[in-house]
Amino acid sequence: MDIDAWVWWLIGAAGLGIPLVLTAMPEFGMFAVGALAASVTAALGVGVTGQVLVFTAVSVALIAVVRPIANRHRSQRPEFASGVDALRGRTAVVVERVDGTGGRIKLAGEIWSARTLDADASFEPGRQVDVVEIDGATAVVM
Repeated sequence: MDIDAWVWWLIGAAGLGIPLVLTAMPEFGMFAVGALAASVTAALGVGVTGQVLVFTAVSVALIAVVRPIANRHRSQRPEFASGVDALRGRTAVVVERVDGTGGRIKLAGEIWSARTLDADASFEPGRQVDVVEIDGATAVVM
């Protein structure tokens, strides 16, 4: 039984797809796309040299273009904040008078100790304030 070259390239693409899934290395996926391009080239009747050139060119082009983009996205800091970082910028409601020495606010459903950013300012119960930062277990508000 004589198998056409394009079938061999498809088998190669599938073979390169397996380590992509198992190792999560995107380079294998890029080689698999190169093998698919070579399979199309073989189906169009181009010789072995042309098939290998297409495989090489597509694989190298994908690695040269996609890999730097993927690395840039991988190194960026996530867009979400967690813990006390997520509380900065939130609005809270004053529960007990807040001034430069202390007080209490309701922030994210919990009661927090608080103090004002400006030592001379004060906020009465029921007033909404903005959380500027978290200093230990105290919310600094304005």
